[in-house]
Amino acid sequence: MNVSTSRSGSPWRVAFRKFFGNRLSLYSSLFVGAVALMAFLGYLIAPDSTPWANNQHLEIATKKPGFKADFFLIPNKTKGEKRGFFSGLFMGWPSSCREVPMLSYRLEDWNIILTEYTEPEDSLTIESTYSVQEILFPNQKPENIHHMPNLITIVDYNGITEEHSAADIELIIERDFIKTQRFWLGTDRFGRDMLSRLIIGARISLAVGFIAVAISLIIGIILGALAGYVRGWFNDFIMWFVNVVWSIPTLLMVIALTMVLGKGFWQIFVAVGLTMWVEVARVVRGQVMSLREKEFVEAAQVLGFGKMRIIFRHILPNVMGPVAIISAGNFATAILLEAGLSFLGIGVQPPVPSWGTMIKDHYGFLIMDKAFLAIMPGVAIMLLVLAFTLIGNGLRDALDPRELE
Repeated sequence: MNVSTSRSGSPWRVAFRKFFGNRLSLYSSLFVGAVALMAFLGYLIAPDSTPWANNQHLEIATKKPGFKADFFLIPNKTKGEKRGFFSGLFMGWPSSCREVPMLSYRLEDWNIILTEYTEPEDSLTIESTYSVQEILFPNQKPENIHHMPNLITIVDYNGITEEHSAADIELIIERDFIKTQRFWLGTDRFGRDMLSRLIIGARISLAVGFIAVAISLIIGIILGALAGYVRGWFNDFIMWFVNVVWSIPTLLMVIALTMVLGKGFWQIFVAVGLTMWVEVARVVRGQVMSLREKEFVEAAQVLGFGKMRIIFRHILPNVMGPVAIISAGNFATAILLEAGLSFLGIGVQPPVPSWGTMIKDHYGFLIMDKAFLAIMPGVAIMLLVLAFTLIGNGLRDALDPRELE
């Protein structure tokens, strides 16, 4: 593509082609898009679809990637909350069974003898006994079930008799009450699936970035645009306030806001967002002050347009380039802040999976043979922050006014 072709069209089209012509920007955008899609699908693709991927199996804690285990499914006696597709997509589906890691089972006298999972080096055998009735036919009354040496007879409420041999019972158990699961990225110290925790944790990181950037844009654009256009005492007051907020260390301010708002899922979003608007306000103010003297603004003033219309309809669309660059950088900063706060224990609270919390829970394993437990969420944070940083660099190059001329 020659220079004349690459610079033909509107400035935004030129910037678009230049941005995606940069391989690092293109690959970073594809990576962020893949992570966003994975986070959106969440519980649909996560091996553990329970709320917050919090299905714990302490017997198989800290297993290495690729570990495979068999589970015996024991139906819950109490019926949990039923959720539809859309509520489950965002909140997960409560499990209807309790999963017990197992080595083997056998059927004796219409009882299921379960050999639970233990480490080979423990030289320990743990067996649990469950009756066939409580596992396979929990809704039937005891008087309706008759046991014979090689046959179990069930009379339902309509008087219809069902007969099951021992082979039939074993077939039903194998089909409906035993599952095999492979933990592709291993298990954490509570026996939870690491892959599922990373997938749902991506939601937290992206949500913090999106909401924090949205809050910073709303506050920063409004205050910066008004300060740059109105000027006078309002501009002096806004700049004094910006300098005061700017002088406070970001992490210290986030911690203080978290203490005021409380620890929680939404509080961390607001706390991070309220610390990131100052840079947006400074940039928007400077851009508005320079654009305020342009001919198209003077023409709008002569036509009698109001201040709000001139600011939001004529000036701000010309400021979106620098704002987009800042937003990409703020997105990366928000992800790091959330991870840092969760590592300190004042971010999102367990059992909500956060990459920072996952590092906190497993950083002690770095000096052991299971360093992957802390390295995997750390690498996830690094790659996502790097991707947003490269996107910001690509936007800076693509929106350079000298290149758009």
